[in-house]
Amino acid sequence: MTDDGAVLSEDDARILALESAVLTGHTLKLLVLEPGPPLDLDALRERVNARLDTVPHALEQVSVGVAGAQPRWICAEDFRIANHVRRRSVDCKTTDDLRRELGVLMAEHLDHARPLWSLDLIGPLADGREVIAARIHHAMADGIAAMHFLEAAVVDARPASDEPVATTDAAPTAKTTGEWRRVPATISREWGHRGSRSPFDLPLTGERDLAFATVALSELKAIGASRPIHATVNDVLLAAVAGGLRGWLRSAGTPLDLRAQVPVSLHHRDGGVAIGNHDSFLNVDLELSEPDPLLRLDRISAQTRTAKQAGDATTMYELFHALGAVPVLGKLLDRAAASSREFSLAISNVPGPRSVTSVSGRRVSALYSASEPGAHHALRIAAISHGGTIGVGFCTDPLAVPGIENLAIAVEEAFEELRRL
Repeated sequence: MTDDGAVLSEDDARILALESAVLTGHTLKLLVLEPGPPLDLDALRERVNARLDTVPHALEQVSVGVAGAQPRWICAEDFRIANHVRRRSVDCKTTDDLRRELGVLMAEHLDHARPLWSLDLIGPLADGREVIAARIHHAMADGIAAMHFLEAAVVDARPASDEPVATTDAAPTAKTTGEWRRVPATISREWGHRGSRSPFDLPLTGERDLAFATVALSELKAIGASRPIHATVNDVLLAAVAGGLRGWLRSAGTPLDLRAQVPVSLHHRDGGVAIGNHDSFLNVDLELSEPDPLLRLDRISAQTRTAKQAGDATTMYELFHALGAVPVLGKLLDRAAASSREFSLAISNVPGPRSVTSVSGRRVSALYSASEPGAHHALRIAAISHGGTIGVGFCTDPLAVPGIENLAIAVEEAFEELRRL
C-alpha cells in the first residue's frame, strides 16, 4: 500500500489525462477457466478481498482535487468488494457472445469514485468454461504491474520459482557526455523513418471489438533458434503479426510501409512488486513489403537487436523525461512521438507465468491480454505468455477498423507459415 495522498507519478498522471469520452484508459486481462461447476462468486470475492492489502492502489481511488492540482492516490472511503468482483448477468454461450460482451466491457469506463479495477465473471459458456475479465486502469499499472495484480489478488498461489521473468533494459542512469553523443543515432533509428499515412489513423468512437489468437511458445522459440542469427520470441511474434497484417491489408490495397511501436518495460524483476508505469519503447519497421517470411523475420530481428544493444529504450526514456521538464518541449515531444507517421500501431508482449495457473482450483486454460486503441492508432495488439502458449489480443474500434477477427486468423496462419518454413 502507498501512503494516503501520494501524488501520481509523472507517467501515471499523463496516462490518466488521456482518458476521454471515447478512451477508457484501462487494459484487460482475460482468464479462461476450464469447464467445471460454476465458480462460487461469494468465495471468489472473499479470497480476492483478503489479498488486496498486498496490491498497490487496489484499495485507493484517484483524487484530482481543484483544477490544476496534481492527482493523488487516496484511500477509498466506502470500499465494497461487490462493486469490483461481479458476475455479468448477460446470457453468454458462444465465442461470438463472449467477444460482444468483452467489447462492451472495454468500452465501459471504470468509476473514478472507486479504485480503478474490476473483475467480471462471464458465463458459463455452452461448453462449461467461465471467463474472468480483469480490467485495470493504465494509470494504476502497466503490463507487468497488471500481471502482478492478477498474481497477488486473483490466481492461486504458485511456487516463487514459477514467477514470470522479463527481459528489460538496464536501469536508467545519469548519462556521461560520451553516452549522450549516442542520442542522435538513437533518434535516427527510432524516429528517422517517417512513413506514409497509416491505415489506422482514423477517428475513434466509443465502440470496441476484440479478437484473439494463440501460438505455441516452444515453436516460437524453435523458429527463432533456427535462424542464422538467433531471433528472440518477440522477434518471431512480430514477424507473425507482420505476416498477418501483410495478407489482411493487401486485400484492401493498403500501403505496406508500417512501423510498430513496441513497449519496453523498465521494471526490474528483483522480487519486488512492480508499481505504476515504468516503460519506454522501440519503433520497428514491420517489413511488410518483403514477401519472404523468413527474410522478414531476419530483418525485424536485426532492428531489435541493434536497438537493444545500443540501449535505445532507456535512452528514449531519459530523453523524454529530461525534455519533459520544460513543459513546451515536453508537449512537442509527446506530439511527435504519438504521430501516426512515426508508428502505425502498438504491439506489446508481457511475460506471464511459466506454468499453467488456476483460480479457486479451476485451471486457467488460456490467458489473453487486450489494450485499447488510441488517437490516430485505431488498432492495438497485446500478447501475454502463460505456460506453453502466448495469447494475442486484438482490439479496435469496429467503426474505424472492421473485421478484426480476420486479422487474428491471418496472424495464426502467418505463424503456421513460419513454422512450416
